[in-house]
Amino acid sequence: MIEGLVAMPGLIEEGRAKVNLTLRVVGRRVDGYHDLESVVAFADCADRLTLTPGPTLALKTTGPLAGDCGETADNLVFKAAQLLGERVPDLKLGEFTLDKVLPVAAGIGGGSADAAAALRLLARANGLANDDPRLIEVATLIGADVPVCLASRACDMTGVGETLLPLSLPIIPCVLVNPRVPVATRDVFAALGLRNGELLVGFADVLQATAWPEEGASIEDWVELLAANSNDLEAPAMRLQPVIGEVLAALNATNGAWLARMSGSGATCFAIFENTPEAQRAAQKIQLDHPQWWVHAGVLS
Repeated sequence: MIEGLVAMPGLIEEGRAKVNLTLRVVGRRVDGYHDLESVVAFADCADRLTLTPGPTLALKTTGPLAGDCGETADNLVFKAAQLLGERVPDLKLGEFTLDKVLPVAAGIGGGSADAAAALRLLARANGLANDDPRLIEVATLIGADVPVCLASRACDMTGVGETLLPLSLPIIPCVLVNPRVPVATRDVFAALGLRNGELLVGFADVLQATAWPEEGASIEDWVELLAANSNDLEAPAMRLQPVIGEVLAALNATNGAWLARMSGSGATCFAIFENTPEAQRAAQKIQLDHPQWWVHAGVLS
């Protein structure tokens, strides 16, 4: 370093894993997009993204799953920065470093969370508010999960992911398991088989939305309502990757699992537990029985 010059410190954001506690496919719009309704929570496992301000846009990947990130030009962090640069004059950029720990194509929004973290970092570096319409526009363009990951808090997500209603979740002990088998979201929706303009639920069902618990509700209150709902993508994803059924069976076989379900379009599944020690014991058993699987014991909020 040249004497007298001080290196700019890096800005850091976490891309927390997104977990779909429920996922209802309302139907497929005439433009081909699917209307959804999903209760989304966020886990305490996350990719870490650092931005070191500089004159040019660059991205390097580190961490245990860096090799799964693919080409830089296709990375959603890179795309988020490019799209925001097209909308914000003289956007300050720099080098991103992505420490990748979340599995990819896993139904927990890893790439979407990374893109959202990039947008938050660029907002901080450029003095933009997190609700700046240009950030929201870019998030929506990148993918259906990016707006909720931009907020990174529990929400009831509707439409194609653009309408978010904040929810007050308790701290929920959980175990996340991914069999390290990637599942492409587009393949799962294709297996669902909806035609353009086709509704999956009746009109009365669309109008009768679930009333989710208010602030202060217990885990039991939440599990009762969550169990009455489902993930409509679980069955088609399981047809594509039967190992998802093995993951769910392993979670259901643990002591203390209150509810086990697939997240997003898979293949990651989760189970909710009454307390953290039970979740940790369950995770240890699954990791011992299936050492090749990715397993995380933690909490949702």
